[in-house]
Amino acid sequence: MEEIRDNLVARIAEAEREGWLGEVEGLRVSLTGAKDKLAQVDALAERQSAAVPLGMPGFSRAGGTAGTPRPTS
Repeated sequence: MEEIRDNLVARIAEAEREGWLGEVEGLRVSLTGAKDKLAQVDALAERQSAAVPLGMPGFSRAGGTAGTPRPTS
């Protein structure tokens, strides 16, 4: 997608040099679409690499005594 974007930039420059105004406008529309797609891909990659909190409980004591009543003295 980055290569497509770079190619569009080069084609816009060429079209402007040659005076192909209609071509320039169409290429700019395509360039906007390519930039939007790259932004979507970047955002998706960022979301996928972000840490996800699992909400794991903390344990104050070791030993697996949860749910077992304590003896009273």
